[in-house]
Amino acid sequence: MKAIIPVAGTGINLRPHTYTQPKALMPLAGKTVLDFIIEQLKNIGIDEFIFVIGYLGEKIQEHISLTYPELKCHYVYQSARHGTGPAVALTKSLVGDSEIFIVMGDTICDFDIQEVLNSPYSMIATQKMDDPRSFGVAEINDQNFITNLVEKPKIPMSNSVLVGLYKIKETNLLFDCLSHIIAKKITTNGQFQLTDALQCMIKKGAQMKSFKVKHWYDCGRKETLLETNALLLKKMGNYIHPSVTISDSIIIPPVSIGANSKLISSIIGPHSSIGANTHIEQSIVRDCIIGSFSHLFEVVLDNSLIGNDASVKGLSRTLNIGDNTEIDFG
Repeated sequence: MKAIIPVAGTGINLRPHTYTQPKALMPLAGKTVLDFIIEQLKNIGIDEFIFVIGYLGEKIQEHISLTYPELKCHYVYQSARHGTGPAVALTKSLVGDSEIFIVMGDTICDFDIQEVLNSPYSMIATQKMDDPRSFGVAEINDQNFITNLVEKPKIPMSNSVLVGLYKIKETNLLFDCLSHIIAKKITTNGQFQLTDALQCMIKKGAQMKSFKVKHWYDCGRKETLLETNALLLKKMGNYIHPSVTISDSIIIPPVSIGANSKLISSIIGPHSSIGANTHIEQSIVRDCIIGSFSHLFEVVLDNSLIGNDASVKGLSRTLNIGDNTEIDFG
């Protein structure tokens, strides 16, 4: 089985951070969003990955080559972003006849992955939502088979939404259906959707079952990224790299603090992730994500997202600051 991970999006909802950093490489509980996805699949034996890259794709390649040199990785470039359908269609020559596991590059979930892999059917992850209109929606029968799929319906027939995880057994049929919707210009909101290709497969007789996820961590916006960071820190526990220097400071777990960081006369935590080589002095930081190589001095930060190489001095409360930024409140 091969894994396909589309990571070509520009991450509009996470700007200004995604001007300089792909959404999949946003820091989260001491790792990146992409690390959580790769490690989950790697742990059950998948060692061949196909990444669909685009905007800032060279940073994706660099991170993977440095962090996971043992993996067999392929990269395909999506120059024009016309939806998830064309992104997956680009991988056809690399997939061959292999079964595939598709994971959208901002999707972190807890689920029984072994049960999904062992199923004789194609499997699609779903979760119930109060308002499903912004998602792909699945209609599911009593045997848990999916009977109908619609992308972002104005009047949903179900509240079961597509999470962004797909195990596909009938790969040849999938690529035939992708070619069909692109050739016939079948779009939803101006985009060629993977959901429409999967619906085409169902109409042609493919059997797909729904599987539920235990937790779905949203990494798409600043507010939900901070919430996800807190949840993952609670789940994973405290981590402070042995090289961290702590002087006259208080740590309130759970936190994650990267290598070679320095904490002086500060209070850190709870629910805060601090990147490597970051210097924090005379500050209070809680419920925050702070990037690597940043410098905080005499600040009070709460529910803030600070990029790499940022410098913040003076009193503040809530910030959303991208990479290479300097702010002085003095």
